[in-house]
Amino acid sequence: MAPLLDLSSITKTFGGVTALRAVDFSLAAGEIHGLVGENGAGKSTLMKIIAGVHALYQGEMRLEGREVRFASPRDARNAGIGMVHQELSVVADLSVAENVHLGVQPVGRLGLIDWRAMRRGAAEHLANLGIDIDPRTRMGDLPLGLQQLVEVARVLFSGARIIILDEPTSALAPPEVERLFGLLRRLKETGRSIVFISHFLDDVLAICDRVTVFRNGHAVATEPCARIGKRWIIDRMIGTGHEELEESYLADIELHSRPDAKPVLELDGLTRAGAYRDVSLTVRAGEVLGIYGFLGSGQLELARTLFGVFRAERGRIALDGRAVRLSSTPRARRAGIAFLPESRRLMLFGAEPVFKNATIAILDRINRLWLRPAAERAIARRHVEQLRIRPADTERTLGTLSGGNQQKVALAKWLTHPPRVLVLSEPTRGMDVGAKDDVVKIVRGLRDQGIAIVVVSTEPETVLSLADRIVVMRKGRVVREFADEPVSKDRLLEVA
Repeated sequence: MAPLLDLSSITKTFGGVTALRAVDFSLAAGEIHGLVGENGAGKSTLMKIIAGVHALYQGEMRLEGREVRFASPRDARNAGIGMVHQELSVVADLSVAENVHLGVQPVGRLGLIDWRAMRRGAAEHLANLGIDIDPRTRMGDLPLGLQQLVEVARVLFSGARIIILDEPTSALAPPEVERLFGLLRRLKETGRSIVFISHFLDDVLAICDRVTVFRNGHAVATEPCARIGKRWIIDRMIGTGHEELEESYLADIELHSRPDAKPVLELDGLTRAGAYRDVSLTVRAGEVLGIYGFLGSGQLELARTLFGVFRAERGRIALDGRAVRLSSTPRARRAGIAFLPESRRLMLFGAEPVFKNATIAILDRINRLWLRPAAERAIARRHVEQLRIRPADTERTLGTLSGGNQQKVALAKWLTHPPRVLVLSEPTRGMDVGAKDDVVKIVRGLRDQGIAIVVVSTEPETVLSLADRIVVMRKGRVVREFADEPVSKDRLLEVA
């Protein structure tokens, strides 16, 4: 039976860099096809060709046997292809209903938008995903995981028969993942086809029919998921080191806290209605404290409170033993707190070159009277080499880098003049195993300089790989602390 979508000999270059080399890929009707590979391996580039984002390429694409070449995402959408990007394209200042109906607003007899029908339709589509959200809610007020589910609902609402999901579970807790998987299975039964890009190999093996592995711009292998396992995938992704990677995901991790180190950040009875209650924590110099919980447990809101984005209604925050009021982000920065949010779009400038993004946090230190681009470039070159950012080009537009390399640039902002406290929200979201290892080394290097680091995440693997001590939050409260003892992914999931 001929495939629904068939790509052959696809080659794509950006300047002098070849992102894809003679790639073949096919998608059957009613199939969920997984794509895996390290950051920059070419997965997202191929999907953006299918979705009409990249119109210039070599090779051939056939849809139902007919050759097609999309000049824009609109062309792809008109052909029944929808994509949910890793960096979401939601409009934060519009309501949930408006986001679900973007471009397809219902209108009444007079040509005016039918707001009641829009809210009703959005509520119905979200209910099909098992999501109970007031459609009038402002999109930007939702946690990232719920925003991701709303965007999935929008693409489904568009009627797409081929749906491309780029890291769809990266911001979801296990219950939300199962909810999404249930939806994908129902879509498959209706004949829709799904491309599932993910670095979570367990998710790929659980939901996909086939998997294709990318490495260095090549599609190196395609196999039915029923015939393979995680070890097989990792071996083809990176070739070596899979035993250690398997251990980091499956075995117990031994935690080593630093009880004798000086307390830097102290929280006492911190409370914000609807987010977290009576949170008391201490973070010490040269320590990484991991805060883990499912989506909606309050850890993401707590991280924003530490940077002055949200205000606690009760409780005390102290830095180096002195009470502080973090009533705004400028105040938090002056106090010596830095924050990397879970969405890179909130902290980076995709249309600007790498060197500007890497130095933006310290411009006031290196450009006291006037701009000094040469100094900015020199600092950025050191960071690019130190952090193994690829491509190693400080003039390259940031938006053309893979998600993992963009995250390294985000971390580079704090290397020249490190903060007193560094708060990282989902620091390895959407990264492959190699890029995650790089981030772990960067964070541990900052820790070894004496920085107090807080890592909040809905991914157990993230806190297990980074933390010296872990607290688990559930329904806004701290329910368990792990220190100086072995802990596993299963144990964290059980407590959460």
